[in-house]
Amino acid sequence: MGQDRGKYDFYIGLALAISSSIFIGGSFILKKKGLLRLAKKGSMRAGQGGHAYLKEWLWWAGLLSMGAGEAANFAAYAFAPATLVTPLGALSVLVSAVLSSYFLTERLNLHGKLGCLLSILGSTTMVIHAPKEEEIASLKDMAKKLVDPGFVVFATLVVIVALIFIFVVSPRHGQTNILVYITICSVIGALSVSCVKGLGIAIKEAIAGKNVFKNPLAWVLLVGLVGCVSTQINYLNKALDIFNTSLVTPIYYVFFTTSVLTCSAILFKEWEHMSAGDVIGTLSGFLTIIVGIFLLHAFKDVSVTLATLAVSIRKEERGAPAANGSAAHSNYELLHNESTEDVEDRGLPFDSVSRRNGAMTSSLDG
Repeated sequence: MGQDRGKYDFYIGLALAISSSIFIGGSFILKKKGLLRLAKKGSMRAGQGGHAYLKEWLWWAGLLSMGAGEAANFAAYAFAPATLVTPLGALSVLVSAVLSSYFLTERLNLHGKLGCLLSILGSTTMVIHAPKEEEIASLKDMAKKLVDPGFVVFATLVVIVALIFIFVVSPRHGQTNILVYITICSVIGALSVSCVKGLGIAIKEAIAGKNVFKNPLAWVLLVGLVGCVSTQINYLNKALDIFNTSLVTPIYYVFFTTSVLTCSAILFKEWEHMSAGDVIGTLSGFLTIIVGIFLLHAFKDVSVTLATLAVSIRKEERGAPAANGSAAHSNYELLHNESTEDVEDRGLPFDSVSRRNGAMTSSLDG
């Protein structure tokens, strides 16, 4: 029964994670459409500190879609480990890329499409080799994890980095560097996932009949989640308003996944009991994602499609016979000169030899 229950939990968590990626991927498109409409109206843009998007229904539709995705994601963390749920967020990259090609003026070149494919393959590899987290059955267990010295140091560093980026780096480079706002969202996201995991455990306890509302940790986790998510939404809006959606989504995925996996490894000690094969598989999957994101980001301004590649190949094929012909012509001239020099060395004029050969050929034909 325990094994069957574990299987059901796994498949429920998997289905919720996939549906979450679909909703979140679509939310990026809806938000971007709303922000573009505001830009056409001349409203102050979100990237410049404006909040006119609060009056745009498309932005609210995107927010509701993201809310549905986050709710599904929230539930997925309650049924499955973070190292299974988080890598599946790569599906939102694919959803966003496909929808942006239909509903926005953005286009992915060949490198970008290959980058998305590599991101999906890498995520699949990570899911297959995902480490198993330690079982946490109650908020009491979660409280012990949260006061672990390793996690306290990690959480302190995350808060410090986030504050430096918000108050020092963001005012100077936020408008020009895509990594600034995404870094803020990602490092804060590590803490939000920890809050989500703890609240998921609290909900399970409440369903089982335990009174979790008297536990201060449940309220601390709820307040922490609201604060983290609010910060993520604010700075993600800034990134989407300024930069291309097809770039923001995958880069955010890589940074967010890195933060969550690091946090999960420290908080739940997932890597301690992994085999060498699983470690190599997980790292290989993650590096595959990094390569995919590099292809997507580094060559975004290069116009490369399958059609242009076909044209280039045809041009090379047309050029090859001409080159071979030139080579053959050069060889003929070389042989011709050598034959002439050989005849002249024997003291016979080339014309007489040619006439004699012609006469011999005529007599043979007769």
